[in-house]
Amino acid sequence: MRERGWGQVVNFAIRVGKDGNPGLGPYSPSQAAVIEVTKSVGKELATSGVLVNAIAPAVTTTLTNADTSPDTLAHIISLIPMGRVGRLEEVAELVAFLASDRVSFSTGGVYDISWGGAIC
Repeated sequence: MRERGWGQVVNFAIRVGKDGNPGLGPYSPSQAAVIEVTKSVGKELATSGVLVNAIAPAVTTTLTNADTSPDTLAHIISLIPMGRVGRLEEVAELVAFLASDRVSFSTGGVYDISWGGAIC
C-alpha cells in the first residue's frame, strides 16, 4: 500500500474496547489495543496515502450471539436506546464507505456503530 501511495485499512474493535464491560476484563483491553494500534498506525501513515480506521460496533446479529438466552438478549436490548441490535448489513455499509476512495481525510479514526451509545 505504501509503495502504491494509497490504501484503506479498516480494523474491527467492538465497543467494549472503548467503554469496558463488567465480566470482560481480559477481552476489553484486547479491543482497546486494536483501537490504539489504529490510532497510532493511522497517524504514522497519514502522509503515505494509506489510511487506517476502525469500526467499534455494539451488539449485532452474529453467530457469536446466536446462542444468547432470550432473557440476556432482552436485557442487552434494554440498554440500547434504539431498542434493537444492529444488523450486519448496517456494519457492512460503514466498512464499504471506509474502504472506498470516497474517504480521503480520515485516518486513526474509530467509528462507533452503536445504535444510540449502548455500552454493550
